[in-house]
Amino acid sequence: MKTYQTKCPGFTIREAQEQDAQLLFDLICGLAEYEKMRDDVEGDPETLRRNLFEGKQANVLIGEENGVPVCFALYFYNFSTFQCKHGLYLEDLFVKPEYRGKGYGSAMLACLATKAREEDCGRFEWICLDWNEPALNVYRKIGAIPLTGWTVQRLTGQPLEDLADSF
Repeated sequence: MKTYQTKCPGFTIREAQEQDAQLLFDLICGLAEYEKMRDDVEGDPETLRRNLFEGKQANVLIGEENGVPVCFALYFYNFSTFQCKHGLYLEDLFVKPEYRGKGYGSAMLACLATKAREEDCGRFEWICLDWNEPALNVYRKIGAIPLTGWTVQRLTGQPLEDLADSF
């Protein structure tokens, strides 16, 4: 298990392990509650474990304060046809409310930026809910810029099934 040292006293970041599936699921539920989307959580710890650690469909970092898990970042790689390079895409970053304001979220972002640089990624991207001012303030502070002229498109449920059936 790889561990990363940070500049925050007592705060370390480590790669998630298979035995972390329940912990990760609990953190995901915390994120969903914060985003007012708890009813949208459909998965379970076993599905998460299988897809993350057997299927290797995404990667997760866990941030710990003195050995206590307090945050996570789930990411995966995408590809830019214009840059002809892969990119690092942050799907979710969550810091438990009682641990916010200590720089842990910024440390997680810096760790991912370092990973992106080491792996020659062309970019590091994520999306953020437009009402999440605390997160948006952090992103502006580190130099992230909002993209304009793009909207996120999504197919789920029956529309996804219908399109697949049309093939």
